[in-house]
Amino acid sequence: MTDHKNKKYSRVLLKISGEALMGETQFGLHPPTVERIAREVKSVHDLGVEICMVIGGGNIFRGLQGSAQGMERTTADYMGMLATVMNALAMQSALEGLGVFTRVISAITMNEVAEPYIRRRAVRHLEKKRVCIFAAGTGNPYFTTDTAATLRANEMACEAIFKGTKVDGVYDKDPNKYDDAVRYDVISYDDVLQQHLGVMDASAIALARDNHLPIIVFSLDEPGGFRGILAGEGTYTIVKD
Repeated sequence: MTDHKNKKYSRVLLKISGEALMGETQFGLHPPTVERIAREVKSVHDLGVEICMVIGGGNIFRGLQGSAQGMERTTADYMGMLATVMNALAMQSALEGLGVFTRVISAITMNEVAEPYIRRRAVRHLEKKRVCIFAAGTGNPYFTTDTAATLRANEMACEAIFKGTKVDGVYDKDPNKYDDAVRYDVISYDDVLQQHLGVMDASAIALARDNHLPIIVFSLDEPGGFRGILAGEGTYTIVKD
């Protein structure tokens, strides 16, 4: 059994929601927040860790909400994918402003702003210490960016998915609503699925489980949290077998 407190990761995938880029605003992008997250990524990149990123699109458009309001689901999902490309470009701009070489790789072809997804080329970028931001989900409707993150993490042979959220791990119930919520240090994929704990959607959890890919849930609001975990510190929950 690997001791994750002392494990040094060499290649990881960071998954964040689009809402994480909103800061205190109600919609869209908050540039200082984007830059703060970029600094967190740079601090880990400076350790020599190879980093992939997947960013959701919920700060701009959510396919599920669009379809709930009467829009055709497939169209709404494609619009959500385009929102993730906008977020990826914003993150690329922030990272490159800090001197971190970055590639935006889109599952939907749009040659003017992003590379198409070619697995071997993406692996080569990582080996050259470029941050790869995977945009447009899986390129398919009905799949979330959580599933896209798990898919890309497996394809890139990442050692873990780091899921940055607003809370410092997985709780048995919403810690913002219940004072007696208990945080798990370790929890199994099956328990997450059976208890509907909402770490990621079910297909993403199942894909991680089938490939023994650990998911580390931590707070993105805690300065230095991402780097701290890689240094064996900090508060988080690990989802694994």
